[in-house]
Amino acid sequence: MAPNGIWKSKHVIQNWSGDQSGLFFCNIAQQFYDPSDCSSLTNQLGSRYTCENSFQNSCHTFVVYRANQRFNTICNVSDLFHIEANELLGLNNPKYPAEMLRSGRDVLVPVNCSCTGQFFRANVSYIVSEITPPSEIACGVFEGLLKSLTLIQENPPQVDVLEVGSKLNLPLRCACPDNVSSSNGVKYLVTYPIVEGDEPIALSNKFGISAEDMWAANHLEPRATVYPNTTLLIPLKGEPVIDFRIPDSPPPAPGFLPTVTVEKASNRKLRILYIAGSVVGFPLVLVAVIACVLYLKTTNKWKGEKLQSLSGRSTPLSCSTPISSPRSGRTGRTSTNSCLSPDLLAGIKYSLRNYSMDDIKRVTKDFSEERRIGDEAYKGSIDNLQVMIKEMRFEDTRHIIDVHSKINHINILNLHGVCYGESDFSWSYLLFELPSNGCLRDCLTNPLSPLKWHIRTQIAFDIAEGLHYLHHCIFPSYAHMKVNTKNIFLTANWRAKLANIGTPTAIGSSSTGLEKSVAIKGWIAPEYVLNDSASEKVDIFAFGVVLFELISARKDMDGNLFKDSIGFLGGAGSEGGCFEQLRSFMDPCLKDEYPLAEALCLAVLAKACVEDDPLHRPSMDDIIKVLARMLELSKQYITKNIKFHHNAQVLRSVWCSDDDDIELPSCSAVKKRALVVIERHEQEQPQPENAEDDDAAYPGSSVNNHHYIPRPDFDNNSGDNTGATVDG
Repeated sequence: MAPNGIWKSKHVIQNWSGDQSGLFFCNIAQQFYDPSDCSSLTNQLGSRYTCENSFQNSCHTFVVYRANQRFNTICNVSDLFHIEANELLGLNNPKYPAEMLRSGRDVLVPVNCSCTGQFFRANVSYIVSEITPPSEIACGVFEGLLKSLTLIQENPPQVDVLEVGSKLNLPLRCACPDNVSSSNGVKYLVTYPIVEGDEPIALSNKFGISAEDMWAANHLEPRATVYPNTTLLIPLKGEPVIDFRIPDSPPPAPGFLPTVTVEKASNRKLRILYIAGSVVGFPLVLVAVIACVLYLKTTNKWKGEKLQSLSGRSTPLSCSTPISSPRSGRTGRTSTNSCLSPDLLAGIKYSLRNYSMDDIKRVTKDFSEERRIGDEAYKGSIDNLQVMIKEMRFEDTRHIIDVHSKINHINILNLHGVCYGESDFSWSYLLFELPSNGCLRDCLTNPLSPLKWHIRTQIAFDIAEGLHYLHHCIFPSYAHMKVNTKNIFLTANWRAKLANIGTPTAIGSSSTGLEKSVAIKGWIAPEYVLNDSASEKVDIFAFGVVLFELISARKDMDGNLFKDSIGFLGGAGSEGGCFEQLRSFMDPCLKDEYPLAEALCLAVLAKACVEDDPLHRPSMDDIIKVLARMLELSKQYITKNIKFHHNAQVLRSVWCSDDDDIELPSCSAVKKRALVVIERHEQEQPQPENAEDDDAAYPGSSVNNHHYIPRPDFDNNSGDNTGATVDG
């Protein structure tokens, strides 16, 4: 913009405003407005706010964020910006942190703005939860508070696609007052992201300033054109207070789409179109209304008869306590005939049963101790179904139902029904199916009915399948973060189902304090203790702990017992004592009724899963491959009635096949050592009399100790592919 244009702008400001409120910006403003698209990869004036001529290197200021489908509560927004929820509560006045905010509602977010190099910035970290282009983060998640180019420049060398788990440093646009504006009383320059439909006059009124001041602070002429996914600075003489009586702009679209500027038609043409549309459209609307009335009269009679016939078979469950919609702006509770808020179930893809508090009390015998199965869970029977009733806060129920609406998997507990408490601040209840054999921890500690080896292998495979589904098969992907034997339930035919899926964390996000306090009770991944970051590697670590419990039936809260007991897997102890140490670690209830080679395989896999370095842990794909092979071996033991035996070929067939190699960098040496131990042990055993039938027998049987399976390379660093010639 040329200087003459700026001075012309000043002149118009004085005449337009009719007072002197805009005159403190008579000097040229330091900051410029950048009209280029948020996804643009070219630098322009205003792409980042300069601090070269600023008299202060840092300041406390604010940015505005709009509530949207993904971030629709103060809790969500505070997690995104890594700010305490209570701090946002005081600025934005919702009733409680989990209150649902209407889409498009402005949320004031305090930031620390500092000068680094030539530009101001408010630093925010973000972990990528799905493979996505930079524009989706900059222009979608953060609504244009930074440009894609800035994101790429700050996080090299990632350009085209951001990988899951990548930690980004995001310098959000912010600015501190310069000498001129500060001398005229401006204390804050609030960064405001523009969306389609924003009106300059409404925007200035929302913050109680003149439009002229807003234009001048951004180096713009009055009535200048601004574009979506750009930002304006709002100059304020005091802390920002938003007038929520002024209607919000339309909410950001779910996902960023580059915008195209469209010229507006003239008012005269618009009036002609309105009149023509009214003349043609009114008769059509009238006909449509009459048709709808006739249709409703016809269908209502049929629905009444249908409901009457259904009522004879199933009595509707109602709730005597009125409730309100979480999205409702009213303070009173509006629904009087259902325990289920209609808004809460918006978008739900399956039906949930509604239960009353009387039903819940009856099923739990008024929450008696005999029905308690956990800190906040009870068991009971309702509608001829065994259920687990989870007690939780009202504000958590929407998230839990939303997650379960996306889940359809045989290895995850089904959500059956719901009921709210007497108020938004009292307990609510969700009802889940309760498999008949209870939780895995109880089954492992029952000496009267120990789990057989092939059942334990199947359980491990089922758990891996459920976790793989959460990590890779739903959107957004989730980390369970509470994988342990108490959250795994067994059906009548001993198939495993994951429980406590109600509060999983989106991969790449940070866990809340409540989630961490629950998860940290066991032996968990060290990176989770340090940075709270949710990832599939945290679940894989916990899965390794569950494998150790399946092998030993022991429970160890901090991991010390397991670490001391599995030293032989890391090379401690003599080779001759390897089997004895493994046997001493195994569940004594198994009574040696298990294939020792498979037990060693499972121990090696568990050891790999609990490596301190998450990069050394196997992927869930590799885990499923290993367990699938072990499961097939176990089934052949059962169907062929083969005597359990330790055999080197079993270990080879589990870890590798002709078509793929499973590389676990943390335990390739352990695999080699295990092969050496088993093969040396076999050489010391007498040869069976019917050795000539080797080719007809299964490799794991006692009559086939030397059935040959080609041995692929277990380690990229080893060229030996010939058999058991590796040193121990």
